[in-house]
Amino acid sequence: MRRHARFPAFAVAPLAAAGLLLCQSTRAVAEEADEPAELATIVVIAPTPLPGIDVPRDHLPSNVQTATDADLERFHSPDLGNFLRRAIGGVTVNETQGNPFQPDINYRGFTASPLLGTPQGLSVYMDGVRLNQPFGDVVSWDLIPRSAISTIALMPGSNPLFGLNTLGGALAIQTKDGLHNPGTSVQVMGGSWGRAAAEFETGGSDKDSGWNWFVSGNRFHEKGWRVDSPSDVRQLFAKVGRVTRDGSISLTTAFADNDLTGNGTQELGALQRDWSSVRTIPDNTRNKSAFVNLAITQALNDTWTLSGNTYYRNIRTSTFNGDVNDEALGESVYQPNAAERAALAAAGFTGYPASGANASNTPFPKWRCIANALLNTEPNEKCNGLINRTETRQQNYGLAGQLSAEAKTGSLEHLFVMGAAYDASRVRFGQSTQFGYINPDRTVTPVFGPGAFADGTQDSENAFDARVGLKSRSSTGSVYATDTIALDARTHLTLSGRYNRTTVDNTDQLQPGGGPGSLDGRYTFSRFNPAIGMTFAPSESVTLYAGANQGSRAPTAIELGCADPASPCKLPNSFAGDPPLKQVVTTTFEAGLRGVMQPDIAWNLGVFRSDNRDDLLFVADDSSGFGYFRNFGKTRRQGVEMGLSAKPARGLTVGGNFMLLDATYRSAETLGGSGNSSNNQALAGFPGTDGNIQIRPGDRIPMLPPQVLKLFADYEPNAQWRIGVDMLASSGANLRGNENGLHVPDGVYYTGPGRSAGYAVFNLGVDYKPRSDLKFFVQVANLFNTRYTTGGQLGTNGFTASGAYIARGLPQNANGDYPVSRASLMSPGAPRAAWVGLRYTFGG
Repeated sequence: MRRHARFPAFAVAPLAAAGLLLCQSTRAVAEEADEPAELATIVVIAPTPLPGIDVPRDHLPSNVQTATDADLERFHSPDLGNFLRRAIGGVTVNETQGNPFQPDINYRGFTASPLLGTPQGLSVYMDGVRLNQPFGDVVSWDLIPRSAISTIALMPGSNPLFGLNTLGGALAIQTKDGLHNPGTSVQVMGGSWGRAAAEFETGGSDKDSGWNWFVSGNRFHEKGWRVDSPSDVRQLFAKVGRVTRDGSISLTTAFADNDLTGNGTQELGALQRDWSSVRTIPDNTRNKSAFVNLAITQALNDTWTLSGNTYYRNIRTSTFNGDVNDEALGESVYQPNAAERAALAAAGFTGYPASGANASNTPFPKWRCIANALLNTEPNEKCNGLINRTETRQQNYGLAGQLSAEAKTGSLEHLFVMGAAYDASRVRFGQSTQFGYINPDRTVTPVFGPGAFADGTQDSENAFDARVGLKSRSSTGSVYATDTIALDARTHLTLSGRYNRTTVDNTDQLQPGGGPGSLDGRYTFSRFNPAIGMTFAPSESVTLYAGANQGSRAPTAIELGCADPASPCKLPNSFAGDPPLKQVVTTTFEAGLRGVMQPDIAWNLGVFRSDNRDDLLFVADDSSGFGYFRNFGKTRRQGVEMGLSAKPARGLTVGGNFMLLDATYRSAETLGGSGNSSNNQALAGFPGTDGNIQIRPGDRIPMLPPQVLKLFADYEPNAQWRIGVDMLASSGANLRGNENGLHVPDGVYYTGPGRSAGYAVFNLGVDYKPRSDLKFFVQVANLFNTRYTTGGQLGTNGFTASGAYIARGLPQNANGDYPVSRASLMSPGAPRAAWVGLRYTFGG
């Protein structure tokens, strides 16, 4: 077998036009008979997070998708999430946070999200370093330097070689360097929503000394299309390296300082009145990150190559979020009594009503909230707003090394890799909840006094929530190996496996020493995950593949800290004590075929099934609405994938992909369903009160559309012009809270349909190059200004049709409780927008 490289060469051919090809191993044919034929284009993939020996994609028993920096530039996407959503098959996005840099990325029904508490099922790597953060396995997409991306590869399935959290797939990112990306380019862009962005990159190398360097930076600002939703992104990336005859070494640094506002979901009726409206303000996240990675590769001889890296990453995340206090929705909060008025006067307040205050003349009450905070008497029931603050400081570091070889045993040829890795982290997490009141503009003003903070010092009747102070240490050691065996020229067998051992050590800063309610605990999880697969090419134009693999993820500190039925919590606002949880184990089966039809057609068709065992779910404790994480039975994601790309005429490329996804629960469970009209309390004759729902085997997992279609057409009539159109069409899906699919609105206690509607969004791009080093471009997103939502949840409404705050808006029921209006809270998609820009390149 011919050796591909003596040191890493992550070579990925550009995907046709929009980067939507799902498979490619084609022989290019000259467009005119008198032109010489070109050699075959072979896409090769690094089968492990660390680069080593590359394997031809047609030898991998899965539907691997790849893209390059040229594909990202073609879309002019401001972030990686936007590109994945538009261009990669099987990927969907939930805009839960309401910010373009904070998407929930779903692939085959598994998620990589920046939101704590979201079950994470995808792993993300950059230059061999795992980007899933140690606290919650979350992925902060805004910390990935888009302008520094060279190639991406989406590895499907539960590939054990990519370690923990690879349940549904792994995204491997390789960054640019001066050897392969010489020259300098500068790009500026501006347009709708006050968006202004500038980025640069420059790289080069010295052939005599072997040194190379690359630097890129990005500055992004926009006011946002929703009320009070600005974002600022600052990214800087630098890499310096040296190549020798037998190896290479590189040092990478990356910095980010981002200020993001994500206004989240909004009640559907309010969106219909004003698509840009928000529920509460503010909802702010600050991310600061510093990253260093030292990577080396050395060819030991003609057979063996050693590669490895060591890294350090420091991340500080702080959030400041204003929310509705659901506990106050059923209370009368308008009229301060004599004791409360005395407390207000003693504290120096003026302007509060002496008498006669009610919902009509004081629609956004504050005085009883302030008074009850001063008196420390039931502020949880009288304050209609909350300010939730969190601060997370993470340090993670590690090292990895692997040996790779091309060898031969008898008549069998091998591409063999074995390696080991160690990753460790130190985390400090703090959280507080402060009571406040909602203003007419939906901002939340915090109040002060002995009862202002829900710090757990009040008696059980008044305690709303508890502050959190958590220190966590974790480490994972692993060993892995893979062997791609050429049984003959057309048949390749792949055997892989990885053993992981993870320890998590939690220390409660507020209640140390263990016992009920304490977060203290030490946990150990270990498992070996195997994989097997085979490819067979009956001809040069068709390849068949099939494989089975297993992946796992250990419960994170946030799940271990909220796992006690005796001390339920209300994520993401608190933690509680923690009985041990089991690892989630996913088994994936995948099969399909892919091929090419000359001269310019590539296609693929595949099926997959992923079964989760001991899946983690946030389940209801009782009718209080609180809950806890626990293991339960099974969930399943299965489906069909299809892809096609063709060049029907000179300069024209068309294609797309289609996914059918059946994501279901396979075990029965009880969930909190206060916003669901089919909850047990509503069925008992008490609508609008807290209750639970039952999910049954076969019920669909929410927020995952069962059908997704992506199409594109790209036309380049000459070297100066390019016109591209892409479309994303998605079916609707159940909202969170409607896991049983039985919610039916009655227009009084329950409003909104309980599921998002299907939609189709078109995007247009035009590039003009008056000369080879200068390009002007225009991007129009949501060309036809479609109003659509990407999911949401069933929750309390809190506001009337006119926008006034609700307090005791519904009559008292037979139990003496005041029902609360429940609504469909949706994640709105962005309206039509246009941006123009230019890119100037020189010295390449």
